[in-house]
Amino acid sequence: MNRKLFFQAIIKFLLGVIIVGSLLFIPAKSFNYWNAWLFIGLLFIPMFIAGIVLIKKNPELLKKRLNTKEKESEQKLVLIFSALMFILGFIIAGLNYRYNWIELPNIVIVLFSILFVISYILYAEVLRENTYLSRTIEVQDNQKIIDTGLYGIVRHPMYAATILLFLTIPLILGSIISFLIFLFYPIIIAKRIKNEEKILEKDLKGYSEYKEKVKYKIIPYIW
Repeated sequence: MNRKLFFQAIIKFLLGVIIVGSLLFIPAKSFNYWNAWLFIGLLFIPMFIAGIVLIKKNPELLKKRLNTKEKESEQKLVLIFSALMFILGFIIAGLNYRYNWIELPNIVIVLFSILFVISYILYAEVLRENTYLSRTIEVQDNQKIIDTGLYGIVRHPMYAATILLFLTIPLILGSIISFLIFLFYPIIIAKRIKNEEKILEKDLKGYSEYKEKVKYKIIPYIW
């Protein structure tokens, strides 16, 4: 086992738990915010398990997923706006619990929790199908076009999965106001895809032909 990679993953994992927990529980001013505990469990338990699997089966992919340093200036802006969206959305969700602005029925929270898990499974399937996936926009050495499975339906199934994931988060947290904030995410992703496809067409052999074969970016028959 790569000890350096293992400790890097553990540190980032723990930082993620601390940051998300702080952004939710401090504005809520209570550890009784059960929606936050539910979300943290749904997000970080599968993430921990996936990390263990990757470090044993595919450490190179895990290394790519841990790298968040974008080279493209446009993508750096995308990351900044995404971070601001998450920070504001989480804080508002905590304040919504604290001041009881709008309360969602438990059945809504349960249904969107199930959708979150389904989206997480879809995300995991994308990682299984495409071992070239990194968190930054780049073309890797010997990278090939993946055009089977989910990639035979849409060109960016990972973004489709993350849109589903992220739009369920504020509803799990019980905040309609945060949901309105998270609606900016599809717009942010559209910007990211536009820049990403320019790079892929320029640097990845066969990508233009792949675009002709698979017409839709995220939603079949729509976009």
